[in-house]
Amino acid sequence: MRILYQLLVVLFMMLQGAAGQHFSHRPFDPCVVQNGRCFPGICRRPYYWIGTCHNGFSCCRKYVEV
Repeated sequence: MRILYQLLVVLFMMLQGAAGQHFSHRPFDPCVVQNGRCFPGICRRPYYWIGTCHNGFSCCRKYVEV
């Protein structure tokens, strides 16, 4: 019966630690956040360069006229 209380304490400690962790369904991709796409090499028309992707490709966004 004494082990039951110790297991309960361990379970409580694990749940308390897991409550503060952030859970994300997919990895953070700054190119996608900026509405861009990753292309190998340079950006061609109608896209323009806005940064670099995680794999070294160019992060490009489509030019939209207003």
